[in-house]
Amino acid sequence: MAHDHSHAHGRAAERSALKIALALILAFMVFEVVVAVLASSLALLSDAAHMLTDAVALAISLVAAKLATRPAQGSMTYGLGRAEILSAQANGVTLLVLSGLIIVDAISRLISPPTVRGGLVLVVALVGIAVNLAAARILAGGERPERSLNVEGSYRHILTDLYGFVATAVAAIVIIATGFSRADAIASLFIAAIMLYAAYGLLKASGRVFMEAAPAGLDPNQIGRVLAAQPGVVEVHDLHVWEVTSGFPALSAHVVVRAGDDCHKLRRTLQVLVEQQFGVGHTTLQVDHELAAQPPLQIEVSQRE
Repeated sequence: MAHDHSHAHGRAAERSALKIALALILAFMVFEVVVAVLASSLALLSDAAHMLTDAVALAISLVAAKLATRPAQGSMTYGLGRAEILSAQANGVTLLVLSGLIIVDAISRLISPPTVRGGLVLVVALVGIAVNLAAARILAGGERPERSLNVEGSYRHILTDLYGFVATAVAAIVIIATGFSRADAIASLFIAAIMLYAAYGLLKASGRVFMEAAPAGLDPNQIGRVLAAQPGVVEVHDLHVWEVTSGFPALSAHVVVRAGDDCHKLRRTLQVLVEQQFGVGHTTLQVDHELAAQPPLQIEVSQRE
């Protein structure tokens, strides 16, 4: 019950952080689009487009976080927790697609660079750094030791914007100092590269959950060896470790114990061990006694005279 209460409290804090971050991003996005058009800056337009995906990502994350709080019922025996993983995967896909579009446009502007108003770009970039620093700090959540993959997706969107604005500010300074307008397109390529890296991380992490791989940091072989080494355990097989959703690891296994041992007591001991040592609280163990040695079958053969 304490674990469930802590988990629910963490999800509530995440939803609150997502709402505040969404408000910040929407307000700044409108401001940035206007200035980007006036300044003819692709770096700012690409950032503004990314800000739009940030807003969409945050909104999807909010919906997913709300769905994840619904209790298990009917055919959804695990609830809707994996809605958060779907959200993270959607964030990864949008980052991937958007980075491709930015790369195409940046290459075009490298060939034929437009005139970029460096002063306006610099002002917006500096404001963007401040806004994204605030949003990233909110989503990082100092009170939450570990973010869900859902919030991690939105956090990476915001972090990518932060790095992007730093690159845009540098490009603006170069344009002001030297008049080298191609710096704007080069900054856009840098932003796209960061987005590709973030997309890869999100798609890989969410893909692992959907493929029911063992959670990062948990080695099924090690868990199996620890279980098999416990007094009374003869054999451990059919061991499966997976992640239902962020922060919800699960384990199942077939355990064979010595004949005559209290299998129910040993099962409880193993479940406590797995939770305390590996942090897996949802454990299903099928426990059976080993087959007792049977005396050889004796067949009497009578002989007829």
